[in-house]
Amino acid sequence: MQYNPAPIGVEVRGIDLKQHVPDQIIQQIKKDVHKHRLLIFKNQGIISADRHVEISRWFGELESTFYKHPKSPHPDVFRVSNCEEEGCTNVGRTGWHIDGSFMEKPFSYALYHMVAVPKNGNTAFVPLKELVESLSEETRVQWERLWRTDHHYQVIHPLIYQHPVTGDPTLCFHLGMTGCFILDYDTKNAKRTNRRETHQILQEMFEEITKNNNRLVYSHKWEVGDFIISDNLAVGHEATPETQLSVEEVGLRVLHRTTVAGKWTPVKSRKTEQ
Repeated sequence: MQYNPAPIGVEVRGIDLKQHVPDQIIQQIKKDVHKHRLLIFKNQGIISADRHVEISRWFGELESTFYKHPKSPHPDVFRVSNCEEEGCTNVGRTGWHIDGSFMEKPFSYALYHMVAVPKNGNTAFVPLKELVESLSEETRVQWERLWRTDHHYQVIHPLIYQHPVTGDPTLCFHLGMTGCFILDYDTKNAKRTNRRETHQILQEMFEEITKNNNRLVYSHKWEVGDFIISDNLAVGHEATPETQLSVEEVGLRVLHRTTVAGKWTPVKSRKTEQ
């Protein structure tokens, strides 16, 4: 394994995911994805959609809530691109987020495979444990009191909560799909933020992620054959603006993604409960 400069993720070499992977190695992969948050398998060539789905099922049943593009090679594979004829466009461009934040049980894992690689078009990742721990005491106390909901107000989750596997502090968030925040939702003094207050909190979250020259952010420059397994609950991500540059400018971008059904409803961290 080779470590990345940011405090997240490792490169994995010497494993061909297209071939049979021994159960012992699969079990180690399942442990390592929680330890490193991102496992970046290099030199994989083109992995078929069926195999992509098979690998995803190492972690549980798949859940596909997204639009099915006509060129998607499998019902559970989300196909995104910088060309409308090839895949869904502008995906991941509404703000930093985890996948499935709008669901009662957000997706537990996300698995990505780059099928066609453009000259530019990174995916940026931020480790949420380190992000929470980098907050000032005042900011963390404030965020610990916040719960978020989407624009439909159907699901309400604590902003900061305890990762169900590692016990680390993490975030359930989406900077582009938050309807409002609720202050002290778990008390009789609950109060919903207005539009201005919501925008202010979202802007503060964005600034916390991007401050200090993005020292926490790992921006992955895709190469042919890259396959990433992500602990979705522990990693925020965003597609960079370059992902939507035209085919004429940077070449065709085609990314396949699967998501594993959520197993846990976010529960407030021990710090919050004290």
